[in-house]
Amino acid sequence: MVVDRAFLKVHAADTVAVALRAVAAGEAVELGEGAIRTSKPIAQGHKVALVAHAMDQIVTKYGQPIGRATRPIAPGEHVHVHNLATALSGELAYRPGSAAITQGAPSCGTWSGYRRADGRAATRNEVWILPTVGCVGGVAEQVARTANERHAKRIDGVHAFTHPHGCSQLGDDLGGTRALLAGLAANPNAGGVLLLGLGCESNQLDSLLAAVPEAARGKVRVLSSQAARDEMVEAGRLVDELVDELVGTIREPLPLSALRIGLKCGGSDGLSGLTANPLLGRLTETLVAAGGSAILTEIPEIFGAEQALLDRASSSEVFEAAAALINRFKRYYLDQGLPVSENPSPGNLAGGITTLEEKSLGAVQKAGGAALTDVIGYGEQASKSGVTLLEAPGNDAVSSTALAAAGATIVLFTTGRGTPLGFPVPTIKVASNHALAQAKPHWIDFDAGRVLDAPQSVVDEAFLETVIAIAEGRETVSESRDQRAIAIWKRGVTL
Repeated sequence: MVVDRAFLKVHAADTVAVALRAVAAGEAVELGEGAIRTSKPIAQGHKVALVAHAMDQIVTKYGQPIGRATRPIAPGEHVHVHNLATALSGELAYRPGSAAITQGAPSCGTWSGYRRADGRAATRNEVWILPTVGCVGGVAEQVARTANERHAKRIDGVHAFTHPHGCSQLGDDLGGTRALLAGLAANPNAGGVLLLGLGCESNQLDSLLAAVPEAARGKVRVLSSQAARDEMVEAGRLVDELVDELVGTIREPLPLSALRIGLKCGGSDGLSGLTANPLLGRLTETLVAAGGSAILTEIPEIFGAEQALLDRASSSEVFEAAAALINRFKRYYLDQGLPVSENPSPGNLAGGITTLEEKSLGAVQKAGGAALTDVIGYGEQASKSGVTLLEAPGNDAVSSTALAAAGATIVLFTTGRGTPLGFPVPTIKVASNHALAQAKPHWIDFDAGRVLDAPQSVVDEAFLETVIAIAEGRETVSESRDQRAIAIWKRGVTL
């Protein structure tokens, strides 16, 4: 990277630089190309041209193409939607390649967590109530609320995760709902689980319980509301039993490798790929070097940057599975008559991200340069060290829920625009810039904008300390405000 007082050039081959703060018209850009001056004001996170671009010429950031110029662009000109467009199209025939695997410095540190009977580690000791269908969501919330009053501080909490699905679904759509709920039931943070059904829904309790991994079924209780005399009383009794079983569970020292993190970005801006996402990437490299695992998802936000990820596949089988998943997701768009580049979002655009290629090149940095070791479907469990690629869309709530269902016991969530929402497992919000961290301390847990002011090693160490402290029980800001939700990927017809 090359930085002057106001701009950052990410890669030597880049033809644009990123504004680190709001820049006035006429300010000098001095990044080795000879001094040029901005022709108009440029907002923080937005791009300035370092060289002249002819119409249709490739524009480069991160050392990679981020689109084509839609008209001539002069040096010093603001580069955004008015003069840059995506070059993405449809499915591709990917070729195996090789990329250097970045080995982080192995950490011999430990953290204090809960060891479950199946050997996995948990960051929380909670009871989760999972409704099979939206019809009993209100009952689940009432049961959780009264249980928390009865059992205050005996365990880390009782939480109900409601949703509107489970009935009037068919085939793969119903299967996806069932797989997602079964995966959540298996999450180590849920030391006990109540599956609360209605009785007449498509998502029947016996089929859902059968989908829960066998090793996790012992902690699960089930209740059909239509079969119970008083479902509130019966559900409360089952939750009380689960709490009583968990009360004696205590934290113990565990190696860093016992952590399984989920990697997520949402409300990204032009600094996300420069500060927050690389910060997660370096932590991922450290965790993987210690034998731990990270889960990467948001498949549409890999389009345009996938080859670098595919080049780090640990085997030909992993390469083929990842390439097939990416193309299958592209086909999902194309079959709906939509372009694969139907992204970035309005918030991303306002934050300076112009094309999907640019967004993706920033997003994949959350995995650093660690090896891609596995590919799993929606609702499936991650089980290998290294980076696992998980099938799920980019939607914040859907993909974060999928990370928890895959076994992540903590989610690292970067954002440049901000969001208050939390998910079933502790969700650490990482701001890409100082302004967001300072404006929304009730949303943000860590300010990654610090990497522009302080030595990278100092910020990396502080971030690892934050992650470990939260893994050991310190509440995230979303937990402290009871911001917990799930969302299920709805892909089929509704009867």
